[in-house]
Amino acid sequence: MKSLFLLPLAFATATPMAAHAHDLSSGPVVATGNTLLTLSAEGRSTRAPDVAVFSAGVATSGKTAGEALAANAARMNAVFAALKRAGIADKDIQTSNLSLNPVYADTSRQPKNPLDQVVPPVIGYQVNNTVTVKQRKLGEFGKVIDTLVEAGANQVNGPSFEMDNADAALDEARAQAMTAARARAALYAKAAGLKVVRILTITESGGYSPPRPVMYAKMAMADMAAPSPVAAGEVSLSTNVSVLFELAPQP
Repeated sequence: MKSLFLLPLAFATATPMAAHAHDLSSGPVVATGNTLLTLSAEGRSTRAPDVAVFSAGVATSGKTAGEALAANAARMNAVFAALKRAGIADKDIQTSNLSLNPVYADTSRQPKNPLDQVVPPVIGYQVNNTVTVKQRKLGEFGKVIDTLVEAGANQVNGPSFEMDNADAALDEARAQAMTAARARAALYAKAAGLKVVRILTITESGGYSPPRPVMYAKMAMADMAAPSPVAAGEVSLSTNVSVLFELAPQP
């Protein structure tokens, strides 16, 4: 949201600045009778993503905890092997969930009187083991997903598309935001019969927006005849700046 504030320079030091403000003034702000103008501007940059992040795992059950864990371990080892065959590096595979939960008997036929109800017996156990994976070769993403399903993965979610290094895109968004702020300051100054003297502070906020895919993968797990189609689209990164300008009368 754009904001416009005009106030005497004498009151500038009474306004608390944000923690990340960068004071670009040549010295302390002093009372000169000039005017302050605060503007907010946004810069945005888009890029093609180079990383797909998804989760894959195995859910198994057994009559005993040991049986459920053993079955899960066997299938999960196959999933790890499939990931490595697909060229996924160890650093790009991280366990994100490992849980063991009891499975209780059906309680739908319990007595309606709460006083007559009993704790249902445990009839088995369920194990969930999930890893978060970074796929860097986006062109092979669908093939990797299908390979995992064939290897025994029965829980696959994602992907979310990201940029492995967003610094260049963020710098482009920052430059765009500053260009917009300076142009708007010149516009307001001219309309008010003033001129821009200098920039006093620049405050960056918000960092960049979390990258979001334009389209998500369609995982055709039931049909392994062809790799699941994936459209990565673009990711959008944005930066917001609040800039404090000093304005003075035209000569």
